[in-house]
Amino acid sequence: MNVKRILRHLLIPAWRVKRRFPEAMLAEIEAAIRDSESGHRGEIGLAIEGGLGLAALWRGLTPRQRALDAFASLGIWDTEENTGVLVYIQYADRAVEIVADRGIARHVPAERWQGICRALEARFRAGDYAGGCAAAVAEIGTLIATHYPKTDDNPNELPNRPVIM
Repeated sequence: MNVKRILRHLLIPAWRVKRRFPEAMLAEIEAAIRDSESGHRGEIGLAIEGGLGLAALWRGLTPRQRALDAFASLGIWDTEENTGVLVYIQYADRAVEIVADRGIARHVPAERWQGICRALEARFRAGDYAGGCAAAVAEIGTLIATHYPKTDDNPNELPNRPVIM
């Protein structure tokens, strides 16, 4: 049990996350996702979470474990070709995780996803939240398009709107 981590999570309510990611920024990220998805057959989701609850912290839930939970609960896995990708931002831990469904994960090595995560974390440290998210979405879109390029039948299977959890 890490007391500093517990305090950090308990002191970051949802309103602080909404202040860091205001409505205009969420709309900008949503547009970046929509633009990216117009060039491939994948689906990109983005979820931002402030602090975890006490029970999750007591169990030692890691950002990766929480990202996997979010991937399932948001239905990112529910795409025709298993090409959903979730960018999960754990604000209290200042961590970014990417969870890719099996269709795209078999083509892209884990190190590549980790590189996108570290680059996004660096942009966040510099205070560039909107630009960092847009750059991450664009890079993910390029990876998906390499293996699942756009076709005439390219339905939007999941919402493009970032979710604040």
